[in-house]
Amino acid sequence: MATKTSDRNYGTGRRKCAIARVWITPGEGLITVNGRDYKEYFGRPVLEILARSPLTALDMEGRFNVVAKVKGGGLSGQAGAVKLGVARALIEYDTELRPPLKREGYLTRDARIKERKKYGRKKARRGFQFVKR
Repeated sequence: MATKTSDRNYGTGRRKCAIARVWITPGEGLITVNGRDYKEYFGRPVLEILARSPLTALDMEGRFNVVAKVKGGGLSGQAGAVKLGVARALIEYDTELRPPLKREGYLTRDARIKERKKYGRKKARRGFQFVKR
C-alpha cells in the first residue's frame, strides 16, 4: 500500500459549475459538507448515495472522515463534485485504488455545463418567435 505520510489527503472535484475541495482523514465515517452533515446538506437520498459512492464501491465506508467545502452550482452538481473529490483524495491516499475507481467511472469529470446565451437569440439556441403576419 503506497500510503502518504500526512494524516489527511486532498482531492478537487468539479461538476457543472460546482467546485468541491475534499479532505479525507482516517476516522469513523463522518461526512461533512460546508460544516454540516452531508445528509442534512443534500437532503435527498439519491444525492447522499452519490456523494459517498466511491467509498461504497471500495467497501471503505466507516474508515474515513470526509470534509468537503463546496461552492457554485446546485445541489446535484455539488454532490457530483464531492464524488469526484473523494475519489481523487482516495487515490492520493493509496495509488493502488486507482484501477478499481477508474473501472467504475469515478475518475471521469462530467464536463457538461450550461451553454452560454448568444446574442440575437432568446436562449443559447432558441431563436425569437417568428410572426409572418
